[in-house]
Amino acid sequence: MSALIEGIKANNFIIVGRAGMDFFADPPGTATEDATVFHAGLGGSSANIAAGICKLGGQAALVTRVSDDSIGRYCTNQLAHYGVDGTYVNPVGGEYRNSLAVYESRIEGHQSVIYRNGAADFQMDLADVEAVDYSRFGALITAGTVFAAEPSRSATFHAFSLAKKAGLPIIFDVDYRPYSWPSAEVASDVLSRAAAHCDMIVGNDEEFGFMAGDIAKGLDKARDLSKTSATMVVYKMGPEGAITFANGEEIRTGIYPVEALKPTGAGDSFMAGLVTSLAGGHDLKTAILRGSACASVTVSRPGCAPAMPDTQTLETFLAEHSGPTES
Repeated sequence: MSALIEGIKANNFIIVGRAGMDFFADPPGTATEDATVFHAGLGGSSANIAAGICKLGGQAALVTRVSDDSIGRYCTNQLAHYGVDGTYVNPVGGEYRNSLAVYESRIEGHQSVIYRNGAADFQMDLADVEAVDYSRFGALITAGTVFAAEPSRSATFHAFSLAKKAGLPIIFDVDYRPYSWPSAEVASDVLSRAAAHCDMIVGNDEEFGFMAGDIAKGLDKARDLSKTSATMVVYKMGPEGAITFANGEEIRTGIYPVEALKPTGAGDSFMAGLVTSLAGGHDLKTAILRGSACASVTVSRPGCAPAMPDTQTLETFLAEHSGPTES
């Protein structure tokens, strides 16, 4: 546990994975098919986590590929806007394109449409991850989508090896997105292999259930990973809170109820809040709750990266909001 926390306390993260563009209809509550106005924002799980960390006072660098066009440049400009180090973000030409998410700021009838064909980030290769000076960072973070296709899959496993050699703990958000994978069987095998290399694993009940082959076995899967490979496992249950396995303990935490505007961005914001809170010296239970508060702030506002709280917003929310719920 100490090596994981010491790495996180550096508050300087190398993050592997995609950056994309989000479109969300305006005003909130508008269905996509009825919209005449859309706002753009930074998207992609890894980019969102990086932006969230920087907004909360940490440092983050992203390793990925972006399309060599105006959309790719939009993504790199947005990363810079949030203070994310783009040294290891490289353009790729040809017909590869950045991912695009079109979603709505509403809960009832929410639609989220993802365009991922020929995704530029899947072209991240061994040279991209070998260019990183891992000694600059305290920990590596990635989200599961990087493993869905080659050469990104092999490159990320190689990044794990290089990070381990440099003494960095590896933090893994399972982030299972079926549309990115050739089959559920491939996804289950690869995500399970990735999880076995990681010091900290974060996922929801459905994702752990998917890796276990049965939603009813997800909790046991999370518990087993905490005993056999990972130092810390966070099993998220949506409105029911989370169970965190660490140091032989099971820590149950609730959530901060809010009037949600949309469901997207919660997991990325949770991760950013959790690791920066641990870096700031908060105990594990408090850090988990601060991550939950970040998720609540994010789902109550339009967008993903734009909706994530900065430090002052988080502290104000915690001071003014009732909660957390009983776990």
